[in-house]
This record gives sequence, C-alpha cells and structure tokens, in this order.
Amino acid sequence: MATRFERQLEELHVQIITMGSLCEKVIALSAKAIQGEDCAGEVFETDREIDGLEREIEAICMRLLLHQQPVARDLREISAALKMISDMERIGDQAADIADLSKFIDRSVVEIPDEIARMAEKTVHMVTESIDAFVKADLALCRKVIDDDDLVDELFNQTKNKLADLIYKNMDAKAGLDLLMTAKYMERIGDHAVNIAEWVEYSITGIHRNNEHQMGGNKN
Repeated sequence: MATRFERQLEELHVQIITMGSLCEKVIALSAKAIQGEDCAGEVFETDREIDGLEREIEAICMRLLLHQQPVARDLREISAALKMISDMERIGDQAADIADLSKFIDRSVVEIPDEIARMAEKTVHMVTESIDAFVKADLALCRKVIDDDDLVDELFNQTKNKLADLIYKNMDAKAGLDLLMTAKYMERIGDHAVNIAEWVEYSITGIHRNNEHQMGGNKN
C-alpha cells in the first residue's frame, strides 16, 4: 500500500501534468488569437486557471516539505516543482500578453508571418516534453527540450527579419512592432520551457546548469 508521502507525491505529479496541459492550451489559443480567431477571452480565463493551480501546487509542495521532510532526490523533485510552476505561470502571462496584442492587429491589412505559428507549435511540444521528462525522470528528454530552443530562436530571427522587410515595404510600423512583440513573447515561452527542463534535469542529477555544483544531497 502506498504511503501518505507517495500519495502526496503522486498528487503533485497529477497537478503538474494538469498545469502543463493548461500551458499547452494557452500557447495554442494565443497563436489562434493572433491569426484572428475570437479566443482572447479563453486565453485570459486559462491564464487565471494556471495562476490558481500554481497556488494549489505550492500548497502541496509546502505540505510535503513541512510534514514529510523529504531527503535527497525526493527533496530535489519537490524543490524543482516549485521552480517549474513559476515558469509555467509566466508562460500563461506571456500568452495573455499575446492575446492582448491580437486585439490591435488588423489581419485584413497585415500579413502574419508563418514563423509565429511554427514558434507556437514548437513551444507547445517543448512544454509537453519537459513535463513528460519530469514525470518519467527522463534525462534525455530534458536535454532534447534544451536543444530544441535553438529552433525557436532561429524562427524568432526569421520573423524579425521578415517584419523588418515588410515594414520597409510599407507595412504599418505599429502592426509590425506588435507582431515582433508577439514573436518575442513566443521566444520567451521557449526560454521558460528550457528553464523547466533544466529544473527537471536538476531533480534527476542534483546539478543545475546555471550553478554547476551539486545541490540537494546525493544523487540517489
């Protein structure tokens, strides 16, 4: 029979998966909003759900830390979860920022670069894989997410160059800047997915890339 600690840890996994699914949803919705679909309201509602889940997961983590006093890898896993949900909350915020921008873009006169939709698709996959890596303790999947960010960065650079060319050819400058900000928010979402993957990597190995020293006890 599972112990109380194991049940609470399983609850943590379920809630992390749920929050990750909401992040995937909000990214996809924000991309549709930019393309002209009437879904900005749903983006804002999903962002609020993400905020609520962040608070619930924080409470689970605090109960595990205060009442169960985990050590070694379990402690790292809980600590990493607290960091991960902060990045997921920021993903929701940035998708909401994209939805805000969508209200000011007249798609009848503005060409939406295809790269923005591709960035959204890629970042959704990165979030999915980073959460899968957490649940499965899959180090290879963490590293794939981190490597995949190079493609998101390249798509951002392509979008930036395309918009500069379109503005030169008489695209409305404000619309061009709004689209550039949209691409920048997508690029930041990719960065948050990388952060999540790096914290998952730390939960497995006890080493975080930005610190390069062992934390949280031994690796077992």
